[in-house]
Amino acid sequence: MTVRKIKIADSFDLRMTLDDLYESTTQVVLAKWALELIEHIFDKLGYEVNDYDVVVNGISVNQAWQNGDARMHDVRQAGFKIHECARNSEDKLLSLALRVAGQAVGTGHMKEHAMVASDYAIKVINEKYPHNKESVIEERQWQIKALENQIRQN
Repeated sequence: MTVRKIKIADSFDLRMTLDDLYESTTQVVLAKWALELIEHIFDKLGYEVNDYDVVVNGISVNQAWQNGDARMHDVRQAGFKIHECARNSEDKLLSLALRVAGQAVGTGHMKEHAMVASDYAIKVINEKYPHNKESVIEERQWQIKALENQIRQN
């Protein structure tokens, strides 16, 4: 089981289900899922991924890594740039969405970043919908379904 790196209000059972899927999934499939998570969270918040060049670049670098056309170092650097933008953002929800993106891109460096990205997505939900367990459950269910779909497709 992965260790949660950030403090969030979560659904323990659904995170365990997601973690079990994560444990049996390849890094490339997790990277594809994590990139899907970026789009999902940005959409949920009303942000457009294409408005953030650093995120678009990170996605491109991760996709190149998936195809064997980029190094782990390139993926790490792209993720670091996204996290720098997150640190500099005055918009708390955008900052958290950028954390999701930075971790998701970083999945090409380490598989574990996929679960951290999913936890940051829950942190987004905690911030947007405070004390709303149903929103957390809905988000975890989306994450599980999306990962199951990625596994089936690959």
